Amino acid sequence: MQFKTTFPLSVIIILLLISLGMSSYTLASAQVTITSPKDFFGFTPGADRKLARWDRMVDYFYQLDKESEKIKVINMGPSTMGNPFLVLIISSPENLADLDRLQKINQTISDPRNVPEAKINKYIDEGKAVICQSMGLHATEVAGTQMTPEFTYDLLSRDDAETQRILDNVLFFMIPCFNPDGQIMVTDWYRETVGTEYEGLSLPWLYHTYAGHDNNRDGDYLNLQESTYAAQLMYVDWPPQAYIDHHQMGSYGARFYVPPYCEPIRPHADPLIWREISWYGAHIAYKLEEAGMKGVINNAMFPGWGHFGWHWITPFHNIAGMLTESASAKLATPLYIHPDQLKGGSRQFPEYEAQSTFPSPWPGGWWRLGDIVKQKIISARALLDLAAKNKETVLRNAYLKAKHQTGRGAEGDVNAIVIPADQHDYLTAVKMINTLMKSGIEVQKAQKSFSVNDRIFAENSYVIFLAQPKMGLIRNLLMETHYADNPWTRSRDDEPLRPYDLATHTMNEFMGVKAIPVLFNEKHDFNILEKTEKMSGRVSSEGQGYILDGRLNNSFKAVNILLDNDIDVQRLDKPFHHYRQGDFVIVSASEDMLSRVAQETGVDFKAVEKISENGIHTVKRGRLGMYRRYWGGNMDEGWTRLLLEQFNFPYESLRDAEIKKSNLKKKWDVIILPSDSPEMITGDFTERYRRWLSTDYPEKYKSGIGEKGVENLKEFVKEGGTLVTFGESYKFAVEKFDLKVENVMDAYERTEFFCPGSTIRVNFDNTHPLAYGMPGQGLVVYRSSPAFEIVPGRFNHKYETVVRYEEENLLKSGWLIGEDKLAEKAGMVCAQYGKGRIVIIGFRTQHRAQTDGTFKLLFNAVIQ
Repeated sequence: MQFKTTFPLSVIIILLLISLGMSSYTLASAQVTITSPKDFFGFTPGADRKLARWDRMVDYFYQLDKESEKIKVINMGPSTMGNPFLVLIISSPENLADLDRLQKINQTISDPRNVPEAKINKYIDEGKAVICQSMGLHATEVAGTQMTPEFTYDLLSRDDAETQRILDNVLFFMIPCFNPDGQIMVTDWYRETVGTEYEGLSLPWLYHTYAGHDNNRDGDYLNLQESTYAAQLMYVDWPPQAYIDHHQMGSYGARFYVPPYCEPIRPHADPLIWREISWYGAHIAYKLEEAGMKGVINNAMFPGWGHFGWHWITPFHNIAGMLTESASAKLATPLYIHPDQLKGGSRQFPEYEAQSTFPSPWPGGWWRLGDIVKQKIISARALLDLAAKNKETVLRNAYLKAKHQTGRGAEGDVNAIVIPADQHDYLTAVKMINTLMKSGIEVQKAQKSFSVNDRIFAENSYVIFLAQPKMGLIRNLLMETHYADNPWTRSRDDEPLRPYDLATHTMNEFMGVKAIPVLFNEKHDFNILEKTEKMSGRVSSEGQGYILDGRLNNSFKAVNILLDNDIDVQRLDKPFHHYRQGDFVIVSASEDMLSRVAQETGVDFKAVEKISENGIHTVKRGRLGMYRRYWGGNMDEGWTRLLLEQFNFPYESLRDAEIKKSNLKKKWDVIILPSDSPEMITGDFTERYRRWLSTDYPEKYKSGIGEKGVENLKEFVKEGGTLVTFGESYKFAVEKFDLKVENVMDAYERTEFFCPGSTIRVNFDNTHPLAYGMPGQGLVVYRSSPAFEIVPGRFNHKYETVVRYEEENLLKSGWLIGEDKLAEKAGMVCAQYGKGRIVIIGFRTQHRAQTDGTFKLLFNAVIQ
């Protein structure tokens, strides 16, 4: 007998579900259609030769936000180039409706000071594991962002027990694209080249407009817009218990690196961090093996002491910060790999053979974007799965890490760091304090003078007590640090192994700020800062003119603003009363203008009754150009652009065609060559260089100033121009201008001399105009840098040493082998050439816009 009805089939299904006791939420979910990535994009992201563009992905995530109650899309604001920076929160509808309460629980567990343990236990029971994962920080590593639509759809559309457990027990914060600008650049470039001989080549220029690949070296200084969003999310608003940053690596080794890191580890993290990272990593590796993924390695290749980017700095925020690295294809183009091309040869992975951390080697063959997407989805889900299954353990560990680190900070032989009000550059000290606060570090300020161990500190000094959860971060950023020198950091023949990045990241030393470790034996009444400090300068009236302190970096920003408004500025070449060489003088300007500049820059305009007529000159700001090449771009150039913009220096980027034009001096006064090899500057590649580049680009994206550009630069300097070279670019200057300067460090093997990113003591000749405003002694960041001797000859008088390394006791923080080889060598030389000069700076004077302590050595070359 056939059953007939006039009711629609959907109504019958709903009635049937009601009869079976289904909830209203389940009914609503059953009726909603979640748009799949394939239906939205017209292909499944990860498909061969296809890349979804960020603007369309943004549209897709907002579409999912409309269709599902399990996702909340947050636009943190515009990226550096104005594209949306999104954070997705994925969890159950009940959790998303209760975010305010869950955030309070999360923040209390992350900083449980003065909270009764009974309340903590209640919060652990009621709270949710907060997990963060980010993708696409390096834009040419395309798989991370490409996998996010499928992974998001997977979490929203599946209704199995595992997915429901994740949604119920986890608040998942996903940064689907850490670098939206680069994602768009790479996608457009790839689409332009698909089907041509250039298909699969990396972008010819930086894929972050300032930082390129270095955008993951900014988890501490927060110079980039994207970094400020991630810091606000993870360091302040929603500290996660675990975090993974998904990356890609080279194509010819293991297929996938997962946690834990190998040796050495950086000190001062809570031991639970390293145990958690191993715990999560083991589960991720297991799930990959379970799924049949071959070529997975852990506990190798990437050490626990790395740069202070996102996955390596988060352990010191008590977050189990981790990294995955997938072998790369050619962007979205498949790559065939022969078995004999697969190599080991990295840390704790000596050969491409099975080992306990690499039990199933991949045999070779075709490698596709889809393979990488699959790996990343499995690993990303595995982290959520383990956290969901062990929510209470995850939250209790967060509490214990915070509690234990606070206790260690209170009980050590140092329990506080004082940032004295008496600084060479007080405004840079305030800048540092504000950066630390953006990292969630508690800072206090003295409203009156105080003493510690018979040392008196003035009012407005800052105090950072170590008895807080981020004790390990504070110690690494603000206390002398020495890189591990042990069997993990040396080869079998005792050659030192280069750290993954720098040997130290001591912020105050980079920035030229005094930070004094102290032991408080009694309580003091300081104010906890609730918000970052406002740098607001003052204008004193009733004088013949105004003095600007030439020791302040921000004085150069103020001078640039004044010059932009056609206000004359002078500079002292001799001390005058209690003013110093290098101080700036403004004779005539409206108080309204000066007040606006003081408010913007924080500098004080101090009235002076009488201005010296001797030993003073009118400031001339050089018309500034900086060489900017292709071949993937130059990160040193990008960071320098950012620095110049931060301090309002007008400049123009000079491509090859501009430098190949004659009469450069008619347009420019100062030209900067960022750190680079002579081959990359000239385009005259040796065979070794051609093999290293291993690729070619369309003619319009090839670089090199050629012989014509070299001759034009020579003529530019002869006619009175200033050529500034950073780091390795000294070779170009020495070779092409026949300078009588030698890099004496070239003569030594690594076992004789080694200094891979350390702070080194120097003497600054602050009577020289290039070092005006500098202290007599200070620190520079030395990273396998050239150091110079002037070759004896007839023209010794044409060379001046502006910065010289100390005679002994050179190392402040980092790692230095062979101190005597560097002692008393020149770090910065100025050479006369015709009517002009060549300024050679060997050390990292503007490294990643982080070394505030030596910025003035560049600024003085432009403002003369």
